[in-house]
Amino acid sequence: MSQKKLRVLLAEEVSGETAIALRALNRESDGRLELTIVSTIATLLPTIKVVDPEVILLDLALNLREPFDAVHLVHRTAPGVPLIVVANPDSKEQAANSMSQGAMDFLIKGFLDARTLDRVLRAALERNTLHALTDLMRDPVTTLYTRDGFLTVGSRRVDEAHNTNGSLVLICALVENLQTLREGFGPSAADHALCDVAALVKGCCRRSDVVARVGEAHFAILGVDAIAPSAEVMRNRLEQRLLVHNRTHAPLGPIELRISIGAWGATDTRSFAQFLDAVESHLRSAPVGSPTGGLQ
Repeated sequence: MSQKKLRVLLAEEVSGETAIALRALNRESDGRLELTIVSTIATLLPTIKVVDPEVILLDLALNLREPFDAVHLVHRTAPGVPLIVVANPDSKEQAANSMSQGAMDFLIKGFLDARTLDRVLRAALERNTLHALTDLMRDPVTTLYTRDGFLTVGSRRVDEAHNTNGSLVLICALVENLQTLREGFGPSAADHALCDVAALVKGCCRRSDVVARVGEAHFAILGVDAIAPSAEVMRNRLEQRLLVHNRTHAPLGPIELRISIGAWGATDTRSFAQFLDAVESHLRSAPVGSPTGGLQ
């Protein structure tokens, strides 16, 4: 834990198993938790506003009839706060399903100890910090990540791939005629074209992929847990979507894209910034009008 105290709000029935484990963790971490405990859902909701917790733990046993209602209500009250569900062993399936209602993770009673709680709390705090950071790194025109946001998230994905022996693919796209559109039809037309490209790029992705506008006319897709051949598939998908768009939704003229692709494996020694630069360099060096670039 960091030196700053982590504000934890626990709603638990009278057994107190989670509270005991949290207090043990607090002793081990030199009192770096600021723990608040309530015993009812009715008390929990107003306490959220008073305590302003950084993590909430909710015992499903507090609402046996409709446990998902409690999860949904707490998540709706504090949507930006990581919510961790605690359940009895016979409610494990309900605990797992609660993640569809807004919970970030779940813990099972009988398997709670300081080490498990430490791991879960670290993950919750880390995710919340990353989300807060990257939400500030959004492009106001397209709402995609900016270059800084993309480098932040991409570097994290590279670290994860190193640990899991995973692989990544990267697609970079340049709107070659953005300046022509701006000069011919005005700034609003250029912004409209950028939003169209953002929609095309997002439409080629899976939910786990990361999409960004990394320059004035530059876009990038990071394919997570993807092997090199899938980069070609994604590039072809993007090119096909662009052809359809230019035929049906381009009153100011076609959008012209130059595309370059790259692949990264767990044995690759490059940082994410170096990987991105290598794929982008192909865009910069390719002749004007060249539609694609090879794997880097």
